[in-house]
Amino acid sequence: MQMTSDKPFILNSSRLILEIAPPGQAYHGARFDWTGFITQVTLDGVHTFCGQESLQPERQGVVGLGLCNEFGNEKPVGYNDARPGETFPKFGIGLLRRPDASDYSYMRSYELVQPFPVHLDSQPDRLSIVVEPVDCRGYAARLSRTILVKDNWLEIAYRLENTGAQPIDTHEYTHNFVCIDQQRPGPDYVIRLACPVELQNITPALRKLLPGRLSKIAPVFLVDLLINSMLKKGLKPLTIQGQEIGFRQAPEAMLYLRAARFGFQEGPQWEIRLRSSGAGLREYDDFVPSRVAVWGDKHVVSAEAFIDLQLQPGESKAWSRRYEFFA
Repeated sequence: MQMTSDKPFILNSSRLILEIAPPGQAYHGARFDWTGFITQVTLDGVHTFCGQESLQPERQGVVGLGLCNEFGNEKPVGYNDARPGETFPKFGIGLLRRPDASDYSYMRSYELVQPFPVHLDSQPDRLSIVVEPVDCRGYAARLSRTILVKDNWLEIAYRLENTGAQPIDTHEYTHNFVCIDQQRPGPDYVIRLACPVELQNITPALRKLLPGRLSKIAPVFLVDLLINSMLKKGLKPLTIQGQEIGFRQAPEAMLYLRAARFGFQEGPQWEIRLRSSGAGLREYDDFVPSRVAVWGDKHVVSAEAFIDLQLQPGESKAWSRRYEFFA
């Protein structure tokens, strides 16, 4: 990877300070995009918004942090037709090796065989990133991104161009690990979605993510009971009223839900704020989401809007996310 510095890139506007890690510095795992890894956002010199996916010291560098995106956590490009030992592309990272015949899992660590070449152009209020393609059995794509700050707004504009001979069918989302002013989730937090909150049945989807050996030793109904028990435990601290999700108490376990109602919005797709100070952030998207989800743990919470990406050879797709930070 071509880098201009091993120090964080700092972007400034009249109200925001944005810290972006050079590729491979704050994160070197096989899941999240190494480029445009936003580790902290500070508003008016007072309020901070970014947290860590995990507080376990031994996991730092291989888990998420701040605002970081991922391509294909359930729709990996080129994995299913790769033989064990062959490589597949993970956009924003490089070519990874498929170790065996098991299904792809974003929770698994994969060997990085060849990182993608990266070009960065830093200016005081923006960072432009181009990830050049490396052909992998006909799969290849050029990823361009510009991160821009202005006033209390952050904009991330993406463009993915299919430069290979194979079609691309994947999706992308940003895992927004939010911990406002270092305050953990609890009754002071409010999550507001664009539509009244109705929960999607995600048991079948989660079943596919469990280790394959589990299905061989346990019937489906027992696996579903295990999943539903985990989901209920995670959702127990939550209150849902209209478009808002609140907390009766601080969560004691990981929580995850998917909204059943969503669509293109002129306003924000989601908002997370503190009741006491009013500090928070909102995400505005210029695309129709294919999924809207909320994830959280004892120390952090995340709202996520997914976009589906289907590109024939030679086609490209542009999309953007705009974040408003307020207090």
